[in-house]
Amino acid sequence: MAQEYDLVILGGGTGGYVAAIRASQLGLKTAIVEKGKLGGTCLHKGCIPSKALLRSAEVFATAKHSEDFGVVTGDVSVNFTKVQERKNKIIDQLHKGVQHLMKQGKIDVYEGLGRILGPSIFSPMPGTISVEMNNGSENEMLIPKNVIVATGSRPRTLPGLEIDGEYVMSSDEALQLEELPNSIIIVGGGVIGIEWASMLSDFGVEVTVIEYADRIIPTEDKEISKEMQRLMKKKGIKLVTSAKVLSETLVKENGVAISAEVKGSVKEFKADKLLVSVGRQANTEGIGLENTEIQVEKGFISANEFYQTKESHIYAIGDVIGGLQLAHVASHEGIIAVEHIAGKDPSNLDYNLVSRCIYSSPEVSSVGITEDQAIEKGYKVKVGKFSFRAIGKALVFGESDGFVKIVADEETNDILGVHMIGPHVTDMISEAGLAMVLDATPWEIGHTIHPHPTLSEAIGEAALAVDGNAIHS
Repeated sequence: MAQEYDLVILGGGTGGYVAAIRASQLGLKTAIVEKGKLGGTCLHKGCIPSKALLRSAEVFATAKHSEDFGVVTGDVSVNFTKVQERKNKIIDQLHKGVQHLMKQGKIDVYEGLGRILGPSIFSPMPGTISVEMNNGSENEMLIPKNVIVATGSRPRTLPGLEIDGEYVMSSDEALQLEELPNSIIIVGGGVIGIEWASMLSDFGVEVTVIEYADRIIPTEDKEISKEMQRLMKKKGIKLVTSAKVLSETLVKENGVAISAEVKGSVKEFKADKLLVSVGRQANTEGIGLENTEIQVEKGFISANEFYQTKESHIYAIGDVIGGLQLAHVASHEGIIAVEHIAGKDPSNLDYNLVSRCIYSSPEVSSVGITEDQAIEKGYKVKVGKFSFRAIGKALVFGESDGFVKIVADEETNDILGVHMIGPHVTDMISEAGLAMVLDATPWEIGHTIHPHPTLSEAIGEAALAVDGNAIHS
């Protein structure tokens, strides 16, 4: 017998389950269809497991330099089995938390693959969901008034660099490593590639990063990229930029060897493993889009500002629609979509106000546009920078590399972007995000009293520096 719902969500990742909770709060009878585990990529193959490994790497790196803090520990080593056990324990705890939230919200969860059917005896419009159950039982038929597609994404690869799980890995396979390699080549120096490079280097792995662009983390402000490049090299990481990987040269035998064209010459690189980190592609296949009028452009589902597709009762959110492929973005998109379904009047998401984070060591965070982007848009900019070297708390931590940079419009004094690299900046960026939401000026941030000693003082000083008034520079 078919089950009727106000809303069925395809995908129980961060975007899907948050949307389900909001729908439950608004009184909508809701179901989630998830073929894997609730929490999706972020919880099981992305944000959480990678950050757990990064934290273990950070602790190991700190322990190796503990004598700098007056703490004598003797030889320090990594038990990678325990590192993985800790990661899995965190995932399990959070997974149980999500399951509890579903029960609390009386949200039905169907474990299986959901496909959108075309017009049928159940509904004159496409949208009925057929669920191929994981346990092999008969397909469940769900008849929703509305659908949200939140099927997420998976790691992208390159032709000739197909994932085999032994020599060539994506981040999915890397998270399941049973032991650390002695050396690794990372193809791609973007956010994920740099996080893995930082982590593995801190664990003692010899790391080479090959990046096609002329700088690593090319979507960040140029000065941030330059500082990150300096600090990665300081760790001993080999960075190769302006490099085109020649995938046809890949050799897998007792390790990997591959060549790349670097500024006109061909160079060969060898290592135990190769990690492909070249972005993510949307999961649009096998979910029945062909039975609808939904448009897919450049691999991503097209949706309007409320995340409606060409089928007005079918919405799409998160990585599957492209844009900023971030867990916190997917969550907010899901909330907006649900509130629109419920007849509320949600505000559109201003993507310029979304904070972005890289959890490497050092960390990077940013919100708004870069200095170059501001100039390209025709702004006359003024910039304030302040180094963590002048911040007492950073010296106490033993992490004084990096800086805070604020880009403002000289004519209106509006903040256009805030960019940070240094200790714990991913925990600090929300102040800058709030400042932009409230349309604060650098003067207002600078005259907000930042407690001493804290890392946040760097934000206040950078804000004062915009007009040449920094105190400690």
